[in-house]
Amino acid sequence: MVEQLSVGPATVSELARPLAISLAAVVQHVQVLEACGLVRTEKKGRTRTCRIEPATLAGAERWIAERRSAWERHLDRLGEYLAEHSGEPEQRS
Repeated sequence: MVEQLSVGPATVSELARPLAISLAAVVQHVQVLEACGLVRTEKKGRTRTCRIEPATLAGAERWIAERRSAWERHLDRLGEYLAEHSGEPEQRS
């Protein structure tokens, strides 16, 4: 849904169309996205249109990038450790 909304606004029905879930389930997903600020909805008549909130998405993207950097550093250190110790015979207690 977020991917679809990143292209542009869509109605709940349009969001539901490619998914193998009920319209009610799509509405629940949209409500969760709206509650966390990733999506804004607007109702005109019987049609609810959803839009992505770029500022909130940018914040989430920054948070993910920070976590990714930290994990990459940890994995680099693990790789260095394994490279240093791969040729040593196994020590048993």
